[in-house]
Amino acid sequence: MNELDELRDWDAGAPPLDDDTRHRARVRLFAAMNDEPAAPVRPLRRRPVLRVAVAGTVAAAVAGTVLVAVNTGGDDEVRAKPPGDSAPSMRNVSARAVLNGAAAYERKHERTVAPRDDQYIYTKEIIEETEKDTGRVERHVDENWRSVDGSRRSWVMEIGKGWWSEPLKENEGMWPPQDWGTLRKLPTDPEKLILSLLHKSGPNDRNDSLDEVTDQEWTDIHFSLAGLLKLVPVMPKGLRPAAYEALGMVPGVKAVPNQQDAKGRTGVAITYDDPTQQGPSFGGHFIFDPKTYAFLGFRDTRTTGDDTDPKTYTQLSYLDSWAITDKVKQRP
Repeated sequence: MNELDELRDWDAGAPPLDDDTRHRARVRLFAAMNDEPAAPVRPLRRRPVLRVAVAGTVAAAVAGTVLVAVNTGGDDEVRAKPPGDSAPSMRNVSARAVLNGAAAYERKHERTVAPRDDQYIYTKEIIEETEKDTGRVERHVDENWRSVDGSRRSWVMEIGKGWWSEPLKENEGMWPPQDWGTLRKLPTDPEKLILSLLHKSGPNDRNDSLDEVTDQEWTDIHFSLAGLLKLVPVMPKGLRPAAYEALGMVPGVKAVPNQQDAKGRTGVAITYDDPTQQGPSFGGHFIFDPKTYAFLGFRDTRTTGDDTDPKTYTQLSYLDSWAITDKVKQRP
């Protein structure tokens, strides 16, 4: 069984509780990548709100130790622009048109990268959280070194806290995949990518038509694509454009005009209305330039604490830079 077949055997995680647990459970929904139902599965540990993945350009030179890093974000609060300032290009735009435009922009500007199995993918992410009740702002810098082939332990950080992540054991897996070999096997055709994410197990179940996808499966597919785009900053060529186009095919994905990114640029946001649940939808806001459809930034909300003392944060996050290194904790 190849790795794509294994990816179809994902199991659901724990039932949703508060926002944090619900977000973690959705990622674990696709964590099992093996054909042994009783095999152990290691959930992907992550911050309660998924991290943003960059969709901009980078300079690739992997033969040596480092890959030139690029800046991709800003630090200011994301806010909606008054409706009276709406640009004509942002009115009545469809989510699919925006995401198809983002895919075209990415294909034009993406760079080929081919890291060696013994190297590490370094990412530096900036997370800024504003507590809604007090206005207090906290800024975190997360630096990660992930083993390219997953055979070596990695250093992972979430909201300023770090730990060593050991290699997966036999019959363990996670979603989204982090090792380059598995990512390279994901289809770069959007329809085939969607069909590869379906969990089909019955003797008459087939992954050959989008017309047969149920509402619950579309919800699961959205979670999977959103997680892939936000948690995998560096992808093989063609995968991110395909993921954008696939996301545009998901029912319930919508475009919201007049949104501003961390630098105050007005863009159009892509969000998701989940038909299978009530309350806030998973996935946050991807914000794109309304003319070029370049990715501008990401925002979400995070809730912590219990019912008696909940705290809600507006979270802005962006990928500051990334590189390929020869050693863990080696900075470019």
